[in-house]
Amino acid sequence: MPPKRKRRPSPPPKGLAAGEHLKRAKLAGNNSSAWGWVDIEVSDPSQITPEHRLMTCGLSRRNRNPFCGNKYVSKPEQSQPTVTLEPTVETANGESENDIIVVSDDEPPNCAKKACKNNPNCLNYLGQDKWEDEGMCKAREQFLKASDLGFNPMLNARDPDLPVGLKNLGATCYANAFLQVWFRDLTFRNGVYQCQPLQDAEKKFEDSPIFQLQVTFAALQESRLRVYNPEKFAESLKLSTSEQQDAQEFSKLFMSHLDIEFRKQSAPSLKTLISTQFQGQLVYGTICSNCESRSERSNSFLELEINIENNSRLEDRIAALLQDEKLTGDNRYHCSHCQSLQEATRYTGLRALPPVLHFSLLRFVYDFASMERKKSKHNLLFPTTLDMGKFLGRRVNTSEDASEERSSHVYELRGVLLHKGASAYHGHYEAQVFDIGSTTWFQFDDDTVTKIDLLGEKRHSSKEIIDILNWSNKRSHQQPRIRPAKKRRIEDSEDEIVEPASSHEQDTGSDSGDIFSSKDAYMLVYARREFWPGNPPTSTEPCNSSISHRGVDEISKTNGSPQPTTTIPSPPPRARDLVRALNTAHDEACEQYLSKEKELNERFFELREWMRSVYLHWGVESADEDSVIVSRQALEGWLSKPLTRVKNEKSGPQPPGEEAAEVAILSDILCEHAGLDPRKCHNMKRVSKKAHLQLISRDGFDNSSVRSPTDVCETCVKELFTERLYQIQHPRIVAEFDNVCDVKPGETGFWLSKAWLKDWRLQKPRMHVPLYGDAAPDSAEFRGHVRCEHDQLSLVSTARRSISKEACDILLGIFPHWRPLSTTEAFCSTCETIINSSKEDKRELRKKAEDEKARLRHMYDNALIGNTLLLENVPCAVVSAHFVRLWRKWLGRPTDISRPDVVETSTLFCEHGNLVFDPNAPNDWDCNIALIQLSEWVVLEGLYRCGPVVSVEKRIVEDPNGFLDTKFVHPIPVCHDCRMSRRSNYELTDITVRLQSGHVHTEQNSASRSGESCKPESTSLGLRSSMGLRQSKRIRQGRARRENARLTVSKSTTVKDMKIMIQDVLKIPMICQRLFYKNEELEDNTATVESLGILMNDTLDLREEGEEGESDGGPRKRRAEEKGFGGTLLATSSFTGLSWDAGTSSEGEPLHEATRACPTCTYDNPPENDMCDVCQDNA
Repeated sequence: MPPKRKRRPSPPPKGLAAGEHLKRAKLAGNNSSAWGWVDIEVSDPSQITPEHRLMTCGLSRRNRNPFCGNKYVSKPEQSQPTVTLEPTVETANGESENDIIVVSDDEPPNCAKKACKNNPNCLNYLGQDKWEDEGMCKAREQFLKASDLGFNPMLNARDPDLPVGLKNLGATCYANAFLQVWFRDLTFRNGVYQCQPLQDAEKKFEDSPIFQLQVTFAALQESRLRVYNPEKFAESLKLSTSEQQDAQEFSKLFMSHLDIEFRKQSAPSLKTLISTQFQGQLVYGTICSNCESRSERSNSFLELEINIENNSRLEDRIAALLQDEKLTGDNRYHCSHCQSLQEATRYTGLRALPPVLHFSLLRFVYDFASMERKKSKHNLLFPTTLDMGKFLGRRVNTSEDASEERSSHVYELRGVLLHKGASAYHGHYEAQVFDIGSTTWFQFDDDTVTKIDLLGEKRHSSKEIIDILNWSNKRSHQQPRIRPAKKRRIEDSEDEIVEPASSHEQDTGSDSGDIFSSKDAYMLVYARREFWPGNPPTSTEPCNSSISHRGVDEISKTNGSPQPTTTIPSPPPRARDLVRALNTAHDEACEQYLSKEKELNERFFELREWMRSVYLHWGVESADEDSVIVSRQALEGWLSKPLTRVKNEKSGPQPPGEEAAEVAILSDILCEHAGLDPRKCHNMKRVSKKAHLQLISRDGFDNSSVRSPTDVCETCVKELFTERLYQIQHPRIVAEFDNVCDVKPGETGFWLSKAWLKDWRLQKPRMHVPLYGDAAPDSAEFRGHVRCEHDQLSLVSTARRSISKEACDILLGIFPHWRPLSTTEAFCSTCETIINSSKEDKRELRKKAEDEKARLRHMYDNALIGNTLLLENVPCAVVSAHFVRLWRKWLGRPTDISRPDVVETSTLFCEHGNLVFDPNAPNDWDCNIALIQLSEWVVLEGLYRCGPVVSVEKRIVEDPNGFLDTKFVHPIPVCHDCRMSRRSNYELTDITVRLQSGHVHTEQNSASRSGESCKPESTSLGLRSSMGLRQSKRIRQGRARRENARLTVSKSTTVKDMKIMIQDVLKIPMICQRLFYKNEELEDNTATVESLGILMNDTLDLREEGEEGESDGGPRKRRAEEKGFGGTLLATSSFTGLSWDAGTSSEGEPLHEATRACPTCTYDNPPENDMCDVCQDNA
């Protein structure tokens, strides 16, 4: 069924609605418009009066432009008139009064921005709003900014509810993240504060990293600034601020450096601070299954390195780290007691845990397929409360009570370090740290610190924890389907919170708190529960001083609610003095800013009062008042210039109150005759004479750009009048012409150009020139349509048409100098004679061209294509290819193209009379040389003027070694110096790129480039070896491409430009291209053709290699080895002071240290030990 047709909407009613007033100004032809008097009152420029000139600019009373009142002057509220509804009075014919249309001009128009835009008598909407109460705040801000008040230092003031951030010096986010974590370890902070300079290093102490760490911690604790700049700290470690480093490597090296410095201190607690606070102990052992004898070796660690799997829990990964390994079969263990190979169990256990436990997640792994590091995006679930008691003492001999040990090893999450980014080679480090004083989690993104509300709003008990692995395991039919845990993002992070749902109960007695998950976490920091609020940190050395701390760090404020009290260590005096100096400088900068701001505010309010006193009274109420004309842009600039900065080349920026509004308006309202321009009347505004005197009495207003209302330019008005009169009269004349233009039968007409008539009939003819009128019908552009070059009637009749005598008279009235030709005029006899004679000449030229083509057929077919197979043992001659091209063009169009006059061969000779090219060098046969038969040369000598002949003959000759070869024999010798100069002198040339296989064939190239005569060898092109390579789709698709390319280059073309051309032509990616010239690879992509010495029509060789970086079975290039912390102070630190776990690095790569395997238990030992200590004791 066809769709139903939509009903067409009713047309809108025409005319005015009932009761609407009709304005006379809207009527067509009214005499109040600017140019309404044209062709009505005035039809000649001499009749224009001063009143007419005022009307062109809207300054006359006749324009009826209202004098709008100043809308910014406060007026008393007027009582609204009471509207009384009168009963409808019936009039004649049954019409009511509301049905009558009233024509009235008594109601003044409403003042609006759009309606009064072109009204010179309205001075509203020029920008006064910014100086009124509503826009005063914004104007004050702009005034202060324009006054060069400078940066507000109070914006750098610290928020009392937020900790201090650290400035990123370029690529130091990895250090900032760890500094925020270490600072909130009160025991570690106290130890740093207690470090004192040694007696022999008092002067160097302030430049040491330990002192700069004290200053950094003191700034984070007592600074009044929002951000602290750790530049001195980075300089003390000689860190490169522009290179991104591995955060875990920085942590290990810096801790090693601090341990060395702490061991130099006199306080016993400081000597072992690192090991006491962060160091734990692992036990590696083997148990014989036969005799149950045990072999153990202990090792210390500062970080537990955890391999992660997707959607795995931290507890499961710790259990996997401590999982036993069975030694069976060929991997059996040689037991020293049994004196034989026995099955055994190899285990790893935790013997001791530190107060602060770091889990290093192996987020960066080494990919052996790509031989590079990559980042793992596996999701890891970790709890806020971690019970490490169940992992401690397993298979390890401990003397502590089990229940006491379990309760003393409950850890709480205190920090999460994140790496944002998809690559292992770049990214951004952030930290989420728990602040003890405010009991709040904060996100530290360098200088941006935000409070993480989601971490503290909703917590779940251990009974609600869901094991996210359950939904991926096999389920029995009796168990209900468990919905996966819902996740939500942590604020300002890519981490997700796992919202617990119904789950299996965990071990009774465990208190795991909330569970969080992250794909970017690379380190987790846990602290023993007894170590935090409620149980202050214990230390054998008392703190220097203690402060009752509430809120965030030391300067935070409380909101009346009870806060936990924590003992905060006090910074050392020297570091505190530096921080106080920064605080003092900040306070002074704030005071100076406030003082300057107060002074500028007073100046602003004074300026505002004066500005308002001017623009509130600058209008006029009638045209009789004394007034001047100023441009609208000038007034707008006067109002806005105090809010913009004024620059003086000599004295620099000036306060805007000093030079308020010097405005140049010459181009806004004035014409080239220095009078008011009617074309720019929309920019004119009428200002009272009194207000104008106020403007020029202050601020130096430019009086030369101000004009009186009577200064309307008389010349411009006459010019515009002429054009407007033409626009009115031209359509009327065209209509009159069209009525009488057709020629009646039997009457004599006149010829007129069709193109001229078509253009002249337009509303605005394209040929019309302002002030000069239309072009005449016999002007140069249209004269050839009617008359020939002999000033007679042209033979071509398609470009003209006939018009009647009446129409011709109309045109003669406009163009009195036009001489039309009648339709009875005869054609030009001279043109007829020329046409008849030219036909005979063309016939002769065609016959001559066909004759030459027949006699020189071989040259026509083969001279430009280089086909020399049929010219062996045939005498030949060399001619200019330019002559052959011109000759072929003339053969194709002999009547339109001139025949060449001479066969020029002088370009083939040098100044010494020898040849400038070598006929036996293939690269010399360029597009400028052609080879023809000698017999054809003889024919050319009979037809054209010819230069000296260059005769050559291709024949088989015997070289000095007795070998036969085909060469060109030429009686004229080759000038090799001039030949090389010719090949190197070019602007553009074509070079050949040959795609080679295997090695690059350069013997032929070297011989030909040296100028020696040789026979071109046949080379197999395009047989590219790709065995064993993985080739991408774009390479596989390009197998059918051609195997060489012609490139047009100049001397400034670079190797990179040529590779781009090769990629476009041969579809070989730039990364897979290897270019060779004269057996040398072009490795410098910035080298130019001129610097490489590439000659005209030269040849380059190209080898293609696989995208994986391999070429012909060659080794693949690896990424350049990173410098790491080489060259910094951390590179000199050693791990001799600490017993570090030599498992794997943070990237998952094995540490390549010299070790020796124990022959009994196969454990790695230092190279100086032949076997384990335990194995030696048992032996």
